[in-house]
Amino acid sequence: MSKKSVLVIGGGAAGMMAAIFAAENGAAVTLLEPNERLGKKLNITGKGRCNVTNNAPMEELLQNTPRNGKFLYSAFSHFDGLDAMAFFERLGVPLKTERGNRVFPVSDRSFDISAALERRLKSLHVRLVRDRAVRLCTDGEAVTGAQGEQQVYPAQAVILATGGVSYPATGSTGEGHRMAASVGHTITPLQGSLVPLREQGNTCAAMQGLSLRNVTLTAFENDKKVFRELGELVFTHFGVSGPLALSASAHMRRFDKKRYHLEIDLKPGLDEAQLDRRLLSDFEKYCNHDFCNALNDLLPQKMIPQMVAASGIDPHCKVNAVTREQRKELIRLFKHWPIPIAGLRPVTDAIITSGGVKVSEVNPTTMESKVVKGLYFAGEILDVDAYTGGFNLQIAWATGRAAGIAASSGEN
Repeated sequence: MSKKSVLVIGGGAAGMMAAIFAAENGAAVTLLEPNERLGKKLNITGKGRCNVTNNAPMEELLQNTPRNGKFLYSAFSHFDGLDAMAFFERLGVPLKTERGNRVFPVSDRSFDISAALERRLKSLHVRLVRDRAVRLCTDGEAVTGAQGEQQVYPAQAVILATGGVSYPATGSTGEGHRMAASVGHTITPLQGSLVPLREQGNTCAAMQGLSLRNVTLTAFENDKKVFRELGELVFTHFGVSGPLALSASAHMRRFDKKRYHLEIDLKPGLDEAQLDRRLLSDFEKYCNHDFCNALNDLLPQKMIPQMVAASGIDPHCKVNAVTREQRKELIRLFKHWPIPIAGLRPVTDAIITSGGVKVSEVNPTTMESKVVKGLYFAGEILDVDAYTGGFNLQIAWATGRAAGIAASSGEN
């Protein structure tokens, strides 16, 4: 009996995973990828270290997927972070777990992950073709293959795993969304997620390059709290970046109708009463100094002029003349440093794409299209996205596996 033919379009994380599981399940698999190297975007994730997954229970994986997380319940229940770790260790890549349950190769080399996947593809005799798909072929009800720039590739099942529109230099140019739309799928609006944030004004620009660790960032939509987390961020010439800002951006999607702002708790380990005592202690130490020279023990140097200006206290006022009300305002700024947000940086600066193939049109168990028989989706092309910390790659592995197994099953 001949093997079922499966065409996987896209050689990124999700596409390679789909091809491996389809081949392991007995299919004859062709993997279409225009780039010279597979896993081009995978190789730059985690600053080149590759945050492979997150070693967290399934409930936590779902909680860290703010965009359509429920859709992933089946995929994650069959393949969670522990399964992903076992998979890569079986492929010969030793892994380690770091802060926040983030999982990396022991070598800190993302190429070890992509190389392991390539070796597995080769051992399973997956046919790799350097070509770009331009159109899906259908008979009206079912997919029959795809048209490439070089030739037509007939197949009994097609898995679209072309990624989103972030990092276009890696090949994620949105052609998968266009192909899906051409056969009747709805594409929800595409924008950057896990993307740096642009401030209103130039307060952050004045602190460009300053990195804050162990601060708590809270994001507000209008006046409703939508995100809060302890971690690290960095001030830039345009606003804020770093892990906290990127995660907060996942909750900022409606700049046309909503207003957004951030608040930084610069001293999350101290409540207001404790911070007041600390300030009084420092003020006593610097009692004969100008106010602008009395915050060196509490703040990084680059932030002091901004804090002094925001407080409204005369920089050259002697510390022993600062009033109780002025000190109260200073404490408020330490606990609620405000940053009004004007918008997101361009999608080309984003780590991932928010938006994509509407998940209500996809079977969450098999990743098969409900619109066209034999068409499957995996990875960032779907309208799902998560926070930083290995969660988005876990989506790629889990949906790729589900699509690969389902596409290779059934009748030839």
